Amino acid sequence: MLNALEVVTTVVVGVMVGVEFSVAFVINPILNALPEDSGQLGHAHGGRRLGAVMPVWYIGSLVLVGIWAVAGWHHHGTGLVVTAGALLILSVVMSILLLVPINNRNRTWTPENRPEDWKEQLGRWDRFHYARVAVIIAAFALLVTALS
Repeated sequence: MLNALEVVTTVVVGVMVGVEFSVAFVINPILNALPEDSGQLGHAHGGRRLGAVMPVWYIGSLVLVGIWAVAGWHHHGTGLVVTAGALLILSVVMSILLLVPINNRNRTWTPENRPEDWKEQLGRWDRFHYARVAVIIAAFALLVTALS
């Protein structure tokens, strides 16, 4: 049963990493290259869609890692799992303190009501997101290493 939990947890976290990596290095560059107001509207729509899904995914991943750490406490690799959990906690804290406030503003913006500095705010979100992606990639790498 522990093996199944390890695999499911690793896959769930890995897919989350893939989505966030894609946002950083595929989706946002595409949106930023769109003409006129299309990119900003795309960012707002993405903020609404992913803003609804990702909190559940982050917390769910953290819960799975916590269960793995407790269930496998006396097994090889538990320190790696606990460290991965700490990194996922860091990613949630980063999200709540740094990214969510910007996203909550962005998802309500339209070309008519967006602030003058909307591009700077999205740039700040991107920089925070790159750091968060690095943190969750590290957590994922630790989980994969703990499997062996």
